[in-house]
Amino acid sequence: MASDQENIGNVRKQLAKLFETSLRTTVPEESDVEPLVAACTAKFGDYQCNNAMSLWPRIKGKKTEFRGPPAVGQALMKNLPSSEMVEACSVAGPGFVNVTLSKNWIAKNIQKMLIDGIETCAPGLSVKRVVVDFSSPNIAKEMHVGHLRSTIIGDTLARMLEFSNVEVLRRNHVGDWGTQFGMLIEFLFEKFPDWESAGDTAIGDLQAFYKASKQKFDEDPVFKERAQKAVVRLQGGEPRYRSAWAQICDISRREFDGVYQRLGVSLEEKGESFYNPYIPSVLEMLSELGLVEESEGARVIFVEGFERPVIVVKKDGGYNYASTDLAALWYRLNIEKAEWIIYVTDVGQSEHFQMFFKAAKRAGWLPDDDKAYPRTNHVGFGLVLGEDGKRFRTRSTEVVRLADLLDEAKARSKAALIERGKDKEWSEEDLDKIAEAVGYGAVKYADLKNNRTTNYTFNFDQMLNDKGNTAVYLLYAHARMCSIIRKSGKDIEELKKTGSIALNHPDERALGLHLLQFGETVEEACTNLLPNVLCEYLYNLSENFTKFYSNCQVVGSAEETSRLLLCEATAVVMRKCFHLLGIVPVHKL
Repeated sequence: MASDQENIGNVRKQLAKLFETSLRTTVPEESDVEPLVAACTAKFGDYQCNNAMSLWPRIKGKKTEFRGPPAVGQALMKNLPSSEMVEACSVAGPGFVNVTLSKNWIAKNIQKMLIDGIETCAPGLSVKRVVVDFSSPNIAKEMHVGHLRSTIIGDTLARMLEFSNVEVLRRNHVGDWGTQFGMLIEFLFEKFPDWESAGDTAIGDLQAFYKASKQKFDEDPVFKERAQKAVVRLQGGEPRYRSAWAQICDISRREFDGVYQRLGVSLEEKGESFYNPYIPSVLEMLSELGLVEESEGARVIFVEGFERPVIVVKKDGGYNYASTDLAALWYRLNIEKAEWIIYVTDVGQSEHFQMFFKAAKRAGWLPDDDKAYPRTNHVGFGLVLGEDGKRFRTRSTEVVRLADLLDEAKARSKAALIERGKDKEWSEEDLDKIAEAVGYGAVKYADLKNNRTTNYTFNFDQMLNDKGNTAVYLLYAHARMCSIIRKSGKDIEELKKTGSIALNHPDERALGLHLLQFGETVEEACTNLLPNVLCEYLYNLSENFTKFYSNCQVVGSAEETSRLLLCEATAVVMRKCFHLLGIVPVHKL
């Protein structure tokens, strides 16, 4: 079991610890049984221990005193150590032990979170250092809507792991080393013989430059041959070619950085070119282990369950994705000492990752048990679709530029605020900032609230709706909490020190319990690599708050201090949820 320190903020783990003691007393000979504790959805309690059913087949033939699962459940309840967190227990059906938490204990823990900070709710994960490999656009191509999912899913996973006190190496594995560079460099030399003095103006719009060079590559066989030779010269390290390559990369990088800045995403670039020098020694290592074989002129690794092998050196002697990925994995395990490497790409690449992970297992780099460390995970995601159910594109069938999409989200958000007269109430700077927070937040949340493995339809009207499960609705709820506290005229920091929380109304208790489940929700989202788990929690938190606010008068009531503290606790947890989802909270709307 985890230590007490790790259990702060994780109610389920704290209860599991109590049930572990009960299990050892009830069935001492079954020492390998882990407590099965889960939050309840029924009206019988807040949590449930479900061990009795699975224990019964193990003990019924061993001269046991018990006469069936219900009796095991009764014994588990009787042997539960006394604890201030438990108010009542009961046994239901085939031995389910239902636990109702003490409302005073819930209130005390919310108050502790308010005084000591939300970090006391952070889950304690067993892993210390993780690589999250995400975004990864290709140099010389603009970031488009397809990069949106990898970028924001990866950022949210990184933020949740960082909140859980894990060191996260955020890696941008950009495509900066491939055959397209021969084409781009030769085109640059041909069009601008003085490209070095012309600087960025020589290339101008990188997208147009890429399209023009591709057209020439496809239509002109002489140019195509020169471009192919240029790749060899670049990879051989010729200074002129390296210099042109670096210039193209820099222009692209500046465009990417502009998008990352707008999305509030930080990454460290270690692209394909970074791992290139490690490929020969890694392949030599794998060859010495007897893994690399010759097949139809290429060098390959065969893996169980797949007819096709993993190609690590192509027929022409060149390297490919698999060779780069193997070198990168070796580097991450041996140089960066990562225990968990998470790759965030579309589900279309899942077979590549399955084969590549199996090759790493054959090499002995990864254990056979997928749950043991060091481990790798492919976090696959579905497509972004348009209203027609096909890949989201512009009317001219181009992919949608990410920068254009963010511009439109902000513009629509601003128009909605102006329609509500906010341009008369707020400064231009406030209007702009809030329009940006709401617009970008709406785009992110509309993506993250879906299970990442499914496709979703991109629809501005839905995502900017202020009703239903949208960022706009949630940001409004947060702004309303801030407004209640402001209008009370009370100093909330002072109330934290002098006031106390009481959860006497059922809606106060329901809200309080949900607040305490924040830590275990983040842990579940991290463990299963599913940001939508946190989105669902946030939406339910907002719904619980709405119910509480509708039925419990805050300002001017006898319970004003307690209820203001409950408003503040909800706002604090909401803000942390927003932060983990990469959404900027607003305090007025």
